[in-house]
Order: sequence, then structure tokens, then C-alpha cells
Amino acid sequence: MTYEYEGKTEKEAIEIAANELGLERDQFDVEILETQKNSLFKKGYVKIRVHTLDNVKANNFENKNHEEKFSRLVADPLPQGEFEQKLIEFITQMIEKMGYSVKAMISYREDKKIGIKLESSNSSILIGRKGKNLDALQLLANIYAGRLGHEEVRIILDTENYRIRREESLVRLAYTTADKVRSTRNSILLEPMNPFERRLIHTTLNDIPDVETKSEGDGLYKQVRVIYKGIR
Repeated sequence: MTYEYEGKTEKEAIEIAANELGLERDQFDVEILETQKNSLFKKGYVKIRVHTLDNVKANNFENKNHEEKFSRLVADPLPQGEFEQKLIEFITQMIEKMGYSVKAMISYREDKKIGIKLESSNSSILIGRKGKNLDALQLLANIYAGRLGHEEVRIILDTENYRIRREESLVRLAYTTADKVRSTRNSILLEPMNPFERRLIHTTLNDIPDVETKSEGDGLYKQVRVIYKGIR
């Protein structure tokens, strides 16, 4: 579903959307519809369109701060309770049926969020191109968690610290693309990304005054266009 919100800044508009929808920011996609800067006769505002992800709640990447903070809270990487035990068994069996050996363990626990670390000699295959295999495995894990009656819990799968490395790579890509857009005065369309990745690009470049970003395309994997707008 889609909704439209308005705020003085993009950040304020997103916060309003999150509060009214009762969602976390990585559970919806944001498209910038209109930006009005402050002028003598008009107040500035940003209008956004929010695309909710319905029941797909957990194909997001966790940032480094989250991993470092919550991994310290784990006293025992072994599953605790029937739910965690069944979840680990499901993930392990799913990957083994694909033909790959794996060891799954709890990496962190947070309120309504569980991180699971995968150790395997085939980590590169489990990750897949741009993390799509890992995202697919994570989605299946979340669907299974829902069937166990824990649809409110988000399951985050990671291996070889891919989530952290991918986030750092996207931040570098955002700044490099912004420099190219400035020098060529042409827009650049980035590769298809999931909602969390796109939002990371938007957020990274949000405070750069002479470029703007917008999402294009349909479905879960859209593309971000970085546009030169100059200094007004």
C-alpha cells in the first residue's frame, strides 16, 4: 500500500510516516515526490510517498552499530527455548537440503529481533549476487517464524559479516556517484536494490545540497537515480 506525508524536511516526513503507520523505518520504502525550499513567501517542505512492505518484514541489512551493540548482549550463541531451537533447525535443514553444510548460531538478541550467524565453507554461494540468496533465505526464515506464531519477530541472517561490508560499500558508492553527477551534470541510475539499501543511498546523500535522489521502478527491487540539481 502507498501513503503520502509531508514535513519540513525529508527526515521529519519519514518520522511522521513511521509514527502514524506504526512501522520501523526499514519496513517501508520512501519516494521523494516534491521538495520546496524556504523562500520569502513560502515555507519549505518535503512531500514523500511511502510504500509499505506488507508482510515482508525482514529482508533488511543490519548496520555495524547494531551488530556490535547487540552481539555483546548474547551470553550463549546456542538457541534458547523451543522457538529458537525450531528456527535454527529449520535454517540448518533448509541449507543442507540445498546441498551445503552449515552451522547456524544466535549472533544477537534484541526486542522483536534475532540475529543468526551462518558458518559455512560455501558462504559465497549462500550470499549470492548482491546478497540476493541471503535475502531469500532470510525471507523464508521469517515466514517460518510467522508460522510458529512469532510474526512480530524479525530474523536477520548474516555470514562472513556480509551485511556490514555491503553497507560500507553502498555508502562509498553513494559518495562516488554524487561526485560523478556533479562533474558530468547528468543523472546516474544505480543497480536495483532492496528497500533498506535504497534508503541507505537516500540518507547518505540527503544532506548534499546540489544532488537529489529518487527511486524508480516497481516491485521490491527498485533503482535509485542520483540527480544533479545545483545550488539554488
